[in-house]
Amino acid sequence: MQFDHKLKQALLRKRYKRFLADIELDSGEIITIHCPNTGSMKNCQTPGSKVWYSTSTNPKRKYPQTWQIVEVDSRHYVGINTLLANKLVREAITSGTVNQLQGYSQLRTEVPYGEENSRIDILLEASKEKQTGRCYIEIKNLSLGVGGGLGIFPDAVTTRGHKHLRELMQMRKQGHRAVLFFCVQHSGVERVSPADDIDPEYGRLLREAAELKVEILAYGADFDVANSIIQLVRELPIVL
Repeated sequence: MQFDHKLKQALLRKRYKRFLADIELDSGEIITIHCPNTGSMKNCQTPGSKVWYSTSTNPKRKYPQTWQIVEVDSRHYVGINTLLANKLVREAITSGTVNQLQGYSQLRTEVPYGEENSRIDILLEASKEKQTGRCYIEIKNLSLGVGGGLGIFPDAVTTRGHKHLRELMQMRKQGHRAVLFFCVQHSGVERVSPADDIDPEYGRLLREAAELKVEILAYGADFDVANSIIQLVRELPIVL
């Protein structure tokens, strides 16, 4: 995925009110930008960190700039915009990068489904001739690295995530493919595990889903900040 306009670099001063961050430009000016992440952003909001942001041409926006990437541990890139996860996964599927999800003739997004009033991020469907049925894909953006190449999810208790796992298990019981897909926007993550210390219920449900043959996939991203590109390029192992 390439951003429409070149990303610019600044220094993070602080993130606050969940959706706002103050950054310092090269000129020394402090501006407020939009933070497109509702999570805790644990380990991703240290003051003084390098950040990269995009600028919208929409004149109606109160905050035209959007925070996209942060550097952590002075060496790893992390994509903090959770809204990009679905697009990154969709591109990785259609380009053939995710070989486990090939062979379908139709891809739809935000399709209503399940017993708890949910919408699936991606629904893959095959033509009648192929007879491969439906594949329900729920996408989670993973941005929390805890050292040693380990990335964990979630970074805060997520009742919404619990619901999504229950819905996937129901789809599996009905005979469909069901996939939980971790979009790992952290260049330092080499393997993925549930964050049992943060949300033990999520870890329990994830393992239950795995026992029911809900497929759990994780793909890691490469960042080309010079050319304003992020793309999923490699599969990562899941450690339950």
